[in-house]
Amino acid sequence: MLKKILKKKHICFILTCLILVFIFQLPLFAQKRANVQFRVDLDSLTGPIQFSTSIQLLLTLTAISFIPFFLMTVTSFLRVVIVLGMVRTAIGTQQTPPSPVIIALSLFLTIFIMSPVWKEIDRVAIRPLNQGRINQQQAFDRGIEPLRQFMFKQTREKDLGLFIEFAQIKNIKSRKDIPTYVLIPAFSISELKTAFQIAFLLFLPFVVIDLVVSNILLSLGMFMLSPVIVSLPFKILLFVLADGWYLICKGLMESFFK
Repeated sequence: MLKKILKKKHICFILTCLILVFIFQLPLFAQKRANVQFRVDLDSLTGPIQFSTSIQLLLTLTAISFIPFFLMTVTSFLRVVIVLGMVRTAIGTQQTPPSPVIIALSLFLTIFIMSPVWKEIDRVAIRPLNQGRINQQQAFDRGIEPLRQFMFKQTREKDLGLFIEFAQIKNIKSRKDIPTYVLIPAFSISELKTAFQIAFLLFLPFVVIDLVVSNILLSLGMFMLSPVIVSLPFKILLFVLADGWYLICKGLMESFFK
């Protein structure tokens, strides 16, 4: 009987020791497991493959959002859309042609005018990159050069010198020494000035028609009749007889190709 009691006490003591050891080791085991889990999550977040992919995706989305601004500032779109918009204002038609039509026509004229530049970029940069002969940095350097030549051709030296002065760039020996971030705003304000010069010449014949109609109405004593209403048909007739859209598109293209 005594031996059975001793055996039972021995077994209980062993079980108690095992339970206590398990209880004391459980926090250490949990801590080790948490450390392992944290290390794995950290490695998965800062691994080179996932990190570079995220950066590439972010840069791609940012570049896509800047495409419209890039189109308006480094191509012929700025001059074309301003001139076409001024023509509508000079004639006196409020929303004819509509703004989407003017923007669409400006866009396709821009594609036509810039087609030699796009072909040159495709020849010197895009095709070699697709064939694996050059890397992305070399493709960018080669592809930006035809666009820079186009902007240099349309930029006034006065406008270019303004931004060079404020950028504090010295020892400029050739056009290659002028950064692109200096060239783009100089090209933009040059295009604005050229567009307003063309618009001024377009306004003159329509202003003359308004003055003639206004004087005729005053001489007839028709003070209550608006000269704009009377002169509008004559301005539209003049524009149609002179084939205005043909002349404007021709003049715009000649201003870039000459």
